[in-house]
Amino acid sequence: MKLSLIAALAFAALTGVAHADEADKVRETTKAEADAFNARLYSEIPGTKSYACFVRRYDAEHLARHPKQKVASMKLLISAETDKEDKQLHNSFRLGFRYRHRSGDFDSSGSCGSHAVLLSQGDEVRLGCGVDCEGGGIEVALSKDNKSAIVRLERIRVWQNNKPDDDAEQSLVAGADDKIFRLDRTDNSECASLVTDRKELAALRHK
Repeated sequence: MKLSLIAALAFAALTGVAHADEADKVRETTKAEADAFNARLYSEIPGTKSYACFVRRYDAEHLARHPKQKVASMKLLISAETDKEDKQLHNSFRLGFRYRHRSGDFDSSGSCGSHAVLLSQGDEVRLGCGVDCEGGGIEVALSKDNKSAIVRLERIRVWQNNKPDDDAEQSLVAGADDKIFRLDRTDNSECASLVTDRKELAALRHK
């Protein structure tokens, strides 16, 4: 078993995103499959730096149909950059959201590594992303038309208003209506609020 597949299985066990029966169906994507997924994700063959932004603001009608949903809106920024040392494409993520019945902006971020994983159930490719220090994580898949990201989570560590300290640290835990989120692809500028580095913000807006 290759190291990347071991890492994928470890991620599934760590985050709890994949159920036990799904973990048995995980296999490593081939390079061609991974390249195809990245091309779909970024709407291009990723270069030096690539971005993909997905956003969803839930309206009153949707929330009325899902009374147990805690999240009122969500943004996801996925980025790709070729590592100078191993020459591999590495993905990372930033997640921002607002609660339905709480004030303030919450965010999280982490690494998605260099490999997507393929679940044999429906042959769906998912990008596994985790937060450091056992902070949980998310899985990201794409709709068939590439216009939406399907985000799955069980638990992910989050911070309020960009304050990554112990006092502000909390977790978004999946409930009955907070396990799967469908976010719509949009202009990268919609995710600018998730970026704090000035140089990266300029690169994002340029894209």
